[in-house]
Amino acid sequence: MPRWKALPEELDPQVREFASQLRRLVDRSGLSVAAIADRTGYSKTSWERYLGGRLLAPRAAVLALAEVTGTNPVHLTTMWELAERAWSRSEQRHDRTMGATQVAQARAALGEFGPVEPPGGVRAHSPSAGLTDRRPKQAKQWAPKPPAAPGHQRRRIIMFLAGVVGALLVITSAVLLTDLGRSDDKQQAKPAPSRSASAPVLPAGVKCVAASCTGQDPEAMGCTDKLVQTVGSAKVGVAVVEVRYSKTCGAAWARLKQVAPGDRVQISSGGTAGDAVVADAYRDTYTKMLAVDGPAAAKACATLKSGKSGCAAGKAAAGATGKAGTATTGQ
Repeated sequence: MPRWKALPEELDPQVREFASQLRRLVDRSGLSVAAIADRTGYSKTSWERYLGGRLLAPRAAVLALAEVTGTNPVHLTTMWELAERAWSRSEQRHDRTMGATQVAQARAALGEFGPVEPPGGVRAHSPSAGLTDRRPKQAKQWAPKPPAAPGHQRRRIIMFLAGVVGALLVITSAVLLTDLGRSDDKQQAKPAPSRSASAPVLPAGVKCVAASCTGQDPEAMGCTDKLVQTVGSAKVGVAVVEVRYSKTCGAAWARLKQVAPGDRVQISSGGTAGDAVVADAYRDTYTKMLAVDGPAAAKACATLKSGKSGCAAGKAAAGATGKAGTATTGQ
């Protein structure tokens, strides 16, 4: 059985060539997808999407793969730039196609509910149909009423406006008298805000926000990939402890890189201690999430098996830029 599944047929040629090149690098290195995930800091699920053509790998992930496989990053970055432009064009074409399809469906649906005329025409089903022959052949003569004089019309308009003004004065007086009779210390009850109006609208795939994310796995809740930033990091011995933050999910978690079995990492915010994890293998380790009031409120601390310890404090990032200068993906 071949190691890789066939790439989707609808892929742009540039994207297809780039995904195939990533597969060749992985094959040449002799590493499994899980090993690639451990050494690059990106999840196995993310790499399966990148190598399967379902998602374009971010630039940071491509550079990490080049470092792991010993590949010249210049040529690989050039291929990524071409694939990224092709991917953007494909998404625009897809959006236009979906829009045209929805318009066509709407027009077709509207065409099914046009006005239907009954057999024999509207007159055949009119209640007065057949009564014409019963009427006298000679209609009764009548004389049109003479138009009203201009002065009479003006008087009617003035009387009508006077009646409207009088009614408004009566209503205003009634409202003022009602308000004066109320106590000053009592206020009218305001309608309770709609719960549906205040509920946040989450992007597709995101399953929690704020307090509901506490104690949850960030990848399982959809808070990783393009939604996550590294907002703080510190070197502890040979390991690196990081504060990972998702603005969309309103939560943070700690990640420990270059770890050894027995190393411990924990996330906290103010006086609240979050999840702690002890590494059981030589691979990156991350905690579960903790709801925070912004990146600056989070702190990640590591205690190595060797006895060394240290912490990284989260910092407010400008836009989508974290401490390292670029928003990264993965856990």
